[in-house]
Amino acid sequence: MTAGERYEEFDPPDVLKPWVRKAWTYAAPAPSTVVQRIAPDGCPELILDLGAPYEEQGEDGVFRLQPPAVFAGQMTRPMAIRPVGPVELVAIRFRPDGARDWLGAPLAEATDRRLDMTARLAGLKPPPGRPDAQAALMLDWLDAQRVGAEWTLDPAVRAQVDAIEAGDVNRIGAATRTLQRRFLDRTGVSPRLLRSVARFRRVFDRALGPDAAGWLSAGLDAGYFDQPQMARDFRRFLGCTATDWARDQIELALAIASQTYKPAATSTV
Repeated sequence: MTAGERYEEFDPPDVLKPWVRKAWTYAAPAPSTVVQRIAPDGCPELILDLGAPYEEQGEDGVFRLQPPAVFAGQMTRPMAIRPVGPVELVAIRFRPDGARDWLGAPLAEATDRRLDMTARLAGLKPPPGRPDAQAALMLDWLDAQRVGAEWTLDPAVRAQVDAIEAGDVNRIGAATRTLQRRFLDRTGVSPRLLRSVARFRRVFDRALGPDAAGWLSAGLDAGYFDQPQMARDFRRFLGCTATDWARDQIELALAIASQTYKPAATSTV
């Protein structure tokens, strides 16, 4: 990491764990201007910028400033961003099917989009430079949202999500059309696509974790049959090869890819 750069994760309270995977904070007082590629990881996120928001590259190739607060839905393709000033942010990483009731709309409406949540988060003022306090404030606020809206989960969708994240092919099974529609509503993507994203995410868990392996070994451990199959997903989800990504990516992109979350062994429904 560069001087002053930090990335930290915080567990949610037990009452939020069925919906929230982690709260996380990131700061970089003097970031580079390098374009960073963010890969899909299967989890929608709520992000509040305390510093200068990032610029995001649109489909037309033009970089535009993101809103100070965004809800980032499921991603099916890479996101290219670059900092324009000192960065400090606090975020909530939801479970794949955990944000539906908070958003109050089908998650499919947010897929591959960053929705402006500036007005909704206008009253939140996390203290700069205090990551633990920032995460606590966000989690407390979110829990109040949970209580007020009486959040629920779809048990059948959650069972599919758990099996997909665990890579347990024996538990995944074939989803009926009805379940596929419910799955899309709750997660924003199809079961098949979430399986692909989860497998791709496991490559980073193995290649960048404490017992790091080479990319090919990590890919085989994650469930890929061979290097060409993994290379196709790198092109699909990051727009480059594993070698290119490892050489070029720094700061937030590298911190997120290296983050330590793992799917929970069991879920509360």
